[in-house]
Amino acid sequence: MQWDEAVPVAIKTIKPIHVDAPLLQRMLSVIDLTSLNADDTERGIAAFCEKAQLPFGHVAAVCIYPAFLRLVAANFAGTSIKVATVVNFPHGDSSLESVLLEIGDALQNGAEEIDVVFPYRRYLAGDKEYARTFVADCKAACGEKVSLKVILETGALRESNIIADASLTALTAGADFIKTSTGKIPEGATLEAAATMMLVVKQLTPQLKRKLGVKISGGVRDVAQAAEYMQLAENIMGRDWVEPETFRIGASKLVDEIMKGMVGKASP
Repeated sequence: MQWDEAVPVAIKTIKPIHVDAPLLQRMLSVIDLTSLNADDTERGIAAFCEKAQLPFGHVAAVCIYPAFLRLVAANFAGTSIKVATVVNFPHGDSSLESVLLEIGDALQNGAEEIDVVFPYRRYLAGDKEYARTFVADCKAACGEKVSLKVILETGALRESNIIADASLTALTAGADFIKTSTGKIPEGATLEAAATMMLVVKQLTPQLKRKLGVKISGGVRDVAQAAEYMQLAENIMGRDWVEPETFRIGASKLVDEIMKGMVGKASP
């Protein structure tokens, strides 16, 4: 596929969006409510978790640093809200051995989803085989029941053909999701990166014969942004694909905006 040609065509399909209550509810259901701050505390994370379940729905997952896994896992035990954490985060430079240990510890502490940073610097330096082995070994450590989301750091990869190739590498090596960004470098998610990743998923799904997902993260702060990504996904993959098993939006403040929007929709 000529990615540089296909991506702008996909983005042009986005039309003005009417935000209503059903859209806000759908949006909430695909959010990975995320807090990855250096000053996070147990008390703060406990309060943050209260945003995960609202009167009109709940998020897909809560993503926090490994130090808070036991707290969050206990909080959501018996619910359908997944507990996610990050490894090899945020720089993607840890050794494979140490990352596998991180994954093992996270699973013991209650993680149900692992968001791992792709070794994008080594990949960009030409060591693609290491990147493939890295993802395959991480997936093996997760097992079939734990979702592996591979953070590509698209702001560093930059070009559509490079993002597409990294997406292909991660997915064919076993990733369940590919994810745009850590949110820790200046350029986070973009429509161009998201469209590239979704087009790769569309191409690969029949070949791999399993569900493949995309997670948008890094700078998605308002409802209008999130709605554009959802519409882009629907246009490329179909409406039924935009559900928690295959589509996520990682965000910290978006739930607050959804709550404000729902209050507005409920007003006379």
